[in-house]
Amino acid sequence: MPAFTAPDGTRLAYHVTGDGPPLVCLPGGPMQDSVYLGDLGGLTARRTLIRLDLRGTGHSTVPRDPASYRCDRQVGDVEALRAELGLERIDLLGHSAGANLAVLYAARHPERVGRLAVVTPSVFAVGLVVTAEDRLETARLRRDEPWFAPAHASLEAITSGRAKPADWDAVAPFWFGRWDDEARRFRAAEQQQRNDEAAALYASEGAFDPGATRAALAELPSPVLVLAGEYDIAAPVRVMKEYAGLFPHAELIVQSEAGHFPWRDGSGAFVTALAAFLDQTSAPLPGT
Repeated sequence: MPAFTAPDGTRLAYHVTGDGPPLVCLPGGPMQDSVYLGDLGGLTARRTLIRLDLRGTGHSTVPRDPASYRCDRQVGDVEALRAELGLERIDLLGHSAGANLAVLYAARHPERVGRLAVVTPSVFAVGLVVTAEDRLETARLRRDEPWFAPAHASLEAITSGRAKPADWDAVAPFWFGRWDDEARRFRAAEQQQRNDEAAALYASEGAFDPGATRAALAELPSPVLVLAGEYDIAAPVRVMKEYAGLFPHAELIVQSEAGHFPWRDGSGAFVTALAAFLDQTSAPLPGT
């Protein structure tokens, strides 16, 4: 398995699968083993996926300084990976919490980003607000599901600040376009793939400066795709429209009947959308 050394000496692993131009993929969680991304619904038929195991996850080593788990401090890891790959620019994909890292990298190194895709992105890095009603309105799209009533009651408890520990497991069906045995197995594996210590520090104080990040992204010359799931309560469509508006060259795609992991809920639609975006011919960046 290939690996490289981060600026602070931490040994980081990455995985290379598929055929075609490279696409660097940053996992969410936060701080979850990149294995859950799999082949992104078969995108490996069109792209060589380069999945980074963030520090302290997967096959990457635990850093000496736990404070380096903070999202902004991992931007240097992504830049070190780019240098390791010998690429002048990288096409970059960030999923969920990994989108925070992806946009911080784009803000700091705009000249190094070819195309940027954020999939059901977390909004912490850009300071958008997801309201309780955003989540509940999205959840109500699933009102005909047999599990809806207890899951919705738990979501109401969470969004009103009166959640009990069991409520967090009870809302799990809302994360998936189909709540079936395969989704249950994926959820169970996910629980074992996260570095909880790292996750607790990922968004710690100082990690994000939304005003500065938004100002930088407003000048980003790269094409951007924001891919949302119609059913995703974590990244509701209303907020994703606002997210896409932060970039000068962005398009929003809402994948029908998809949750937080859209490549699992409709692999054909997901791959078609990503491949169409990534395969477009970009105009030269300024100064090139």
